Amino acid sequence: MKSAIFKGIGDIVVESRPHPKIIESTDALVRVVMACVCGTDLWYYRGISEHVEGPIGHEFIGIVEDKGGEVSNVRVGDLVISPFAFSDGSCPHCRAGFQTACVNGGFFGTGAPGDGGQAEFVRVPYADGTLVVVEGREFSDDLLASLLTLTDVMGTGYHAAISADVQRGDTVGVVGDGAVGLSGVLSAKLLGADRIILLGGNHGERTALGLSWGATDIISSRGSEAVEEVRVLTDNIGVDAVLECVGTKEASDTAFSIARPGAIVGRVGVPHDVNIDAGATFYRNIGMRGGPAPVRSYVPQLLEAVLSGEINPGQVFDRAFDLDHVADAYAAMDQRSAIKSLIKVSSI
Repeated sequence: MKSAIFKGIGDIVVESRPHPKIIESTDALVRVVMACVCGTDLWYYRGISEHVEGPIGHEFIGIVEDKGGEVSNVRVGDLVISPFAFSDGSCPHCRAGFQTACVNGGFFGTGAPGDGGQAEFVRVPYADGTLVVVEGREFSDDLLASLLTLTDVMGTGYHAAISADVQRGDTVGVVGDGAVGLSGVLSAKLLGADRIILLGGNHGERTALGLSWGATDIISSRGSEAVEEVRVLTDNIGVDAVLECVGTKEASDTAFSIARPGAIVGRVGVPHDVNIDAGATFYRNIGMRGGPAPVRSYVPQLLEAVLSGEINPGQVFDRAFDLDHVADAYAAMDQRSAIKSLIKVSSI
């Protein structure tokens, strides 16, 4: 089968790799219909985080081609959403709603054979605990794109909003105008935020999408200047909840600086060189939650919102490529000529 392979910094290629097979009786084999490039993939692509040479990608939807004898929740032929982490669904952490901490689980796209989501086929461990079936047989490309966001990016933006305890009527600050930050805007709106301040820059299509998804204010400055603009907008109070969707030191410092006393910062940006001032957060009663998003917990309600037309998160994809041109998909995001690159692998 064809699979995207991480070869090194700035080097993604398509190679022929062995077709994955059922290994455990709890496995399913999924034929990938759509995949995409994640901001996390760019950390590897840019050499900021390490990745072994091998398969890459963790966001995919597809059709169940085969399954092990113990799999009962999915059938061959089902269209399924696969969260970026696989989980057994039964351990104490899974039952508590944190499948990304499953004691038997793991993550797709780590370089192991058959685990990369940017490929023609993926072996999914613990299929019953991991996969979510989408009922029906008529799926437009736009709907499939929205379903794809539930594997990670929309669920991660939603996790930021949930972690920050966004409430109806809140003023919310979203730090970062990438795909996750924009999904955070949509999530804050879905949860009833009254005012949403998007901090990230004046980036044309990103700004336009943020505004269409519910952002009420755009701040294009950074650092202390951005913090001061938020203070002006909020009468020197700060925001009720903050979604930190980048992971850099500057983004983290900004997030904690714009939070009003008693607010919570929901962190979903993978931290790089971030140090949080324990004393400053203590004396201002600033809370902090977040981490790898347990999107498996959120898929059911977000799927309902997608199917009802309440949200259309697939609009975050502004460039589409086939698997043979996956290197171009990475380059487009790296060069910021794409908000998020979609990869069309096969048809339903």
